[in-house]
Amino acid sequence: MTEAPSQSGSRLSRRGVERLDLLLLTIEALDLNGGEAMLWTSQQMGLKERFPNRVELWKRRCHNPLRRSTRREPMDPIDAESLICLVCAMAERLYPMLHQLLSAREPEQLTQQRWALLDERLRDLIEERMNPRRGAVVRLLDPLQSGALQRQMVNTLALVAGPGGIDRLRATLLDPTP
Repeated sequence: MTEAPSQSGSRLSRRGVERLDLLLLTIEALDLNGGEAMLWTSQQMGLKERFPNRVELWKRRCHNPLRRSTRREPMDPIDAESLICLVCAMAERLYPMLHQLLSAREPEQLTQQRWALLDERLRDLIEERMNPRRGAVVRLLDPLQSGALQRQMVNTLALVAGPGGIDRLRATLLDPTP
């Protein structure tokens, strides 16, 4: 499936942690049983020690400062690498759905329905888990700005599916440019 995480030595910036968590939220919005699927996939990848249950998976994800409850200490690089591997494995698993969302060959009405469903699910997850007093969260929920971000998240997931995806995602998350 995907290789096990190794120590990359680099810590994710605040922006990288936020983006990683948004990718995980997008995966949950795409897959109705996303939380369980992540746990199952992590076990298949040999990450059972890192993520033995949903609570531990949640603890590793809640370093995002935009969340309602957040952990203040920096994310452990091994946790970050494990989550990067998990995102790539889930993107590979969800690739047919990602392809349908991005395909120009699909009927326009069907594509719009799919994007509307993703928008609704992602908004619900953001409202449920993120701190609504943060400006970035307000922008995530703004209908005029959220569409572009959702498309960017789906594009990123499509690009990190398959061979080399872990390196591409890591490079994106470590990139200091906004």
